[in-house]
Amino acid sequence: MCEHLLVSLSCYIWVRTQRIVEFNEMEQIKHRTVEVNGIKMHVAEKGEGPVVLFLHGFPELWYSWRHQILSLSSLGYRAVAPDLRGYGDTEAPPSISSYNCFHIVGDLVALIDSLGVQQVFLVAHDWGAIIGWYLCMFRPDKVKAYVCLSVPLLRRDPNIRTVDGMRALYGDDYYVCRFQKPGEMEAQMAEVGTEYVLENILTTRNPGPPILPKGRFQFNPEMPNTLPSWLTEEDLAYYVSKFEKTGFTGPLNYYRNFNLNWELTAPWTGGQIKVPVKYITGELDMVYNSLNLKEYIHGGGFKQDVPNLEQVIVQKGVAHFNNQEAAEEIDNYIYDFINKF
Repeated sequence: MCEHLLVSLSCYIWVRTQRIVEFNEMEQIKHRTVEVNGIKMHVAEKGEGPVVLFLHGFPELWYSWRHQILSLSSLGYRAVAPDLRGYGDTEAPPSISSYNCFHIVGDLVALIDSLGVQQVFLVAHDWGAIIGWYLCMFRPDKVKAYVCLSVPLLRRDPNIRTVDGMRALYGDDYYVCRFQKPGEMEAQMAEVGTEYVLENILTTRNPGPPILPKGRFQFNPEMPNTLPSWLTEEDLAYYVSKFEKTGFTGPLNYYRNFNLNWELTAPWTGGQIKVPVKYITGELDMVYNSLNLKEYIHGGGFKQDVPNLEQVIVQKGVAHFNNQEAAEEIDNYIYDFINKF
């Protein structure tokens, strides 16, 4: 019994020590505000060397890359992670159309220029990944190589608008369709509270397409009673503190621009992305398992559209938020890829 107590105590001390070390390293991350494309953008950064630009998804923040910032900065890179327009401490323009792909990419090009570099290594997840594909499409000269998490290139179908295509597949209760009407989803989220919304989404492990029936907000009907090991109470509290301040309208406006982005990108229909790419997803990722993307990724379509796609990695037992759930593995995958250039 004494031995068991000693082992338990040793494990506790080791975990606490690791937390203290990481907290001290997090304290060394620099935060500043830069003027880009007519807005003030909050940026977190650490390290010296070639720039690795990290783009977060929904409903996340620069903080989603905390592990990668610490890891890559220790390996000789300058890790830069902004809060995207509408998120966290970055400004949130009021109009829906201010969140179209041209505006967001404009923010990023201005940010890259402000860093004093010609090119960056790009690492992006979820909506950040979608914006990452647009950046590679519009300004490939700015991206040396791209590590894409979760969302592959969404090939533009010239015959049907993006949201209309999603509705045809999954109906009106598909989450993207439910997000379209201004104010409606915000009101539903307000009923259950910011903390519940964030915990409900971040803990989802359902590989099926997210369906949101009208009524109580339930992105993840099987929400666990405890947080997963990769998401601490402190982590959740940080997210909550920022979304309590900003609300969800800015982030939801990205979804409300899907059809406008479809119109704006008509000139690029059928075009190829020539940037070197590594794609990583979890086998339980809801995106990977929806929209016929599994067939696209493994059936040759992805490689046809992205001829310099060097590798596709599917992580066993990992869900959507793989940069946080499998942080160390993702750190290694990023370094192994960008270290070649």
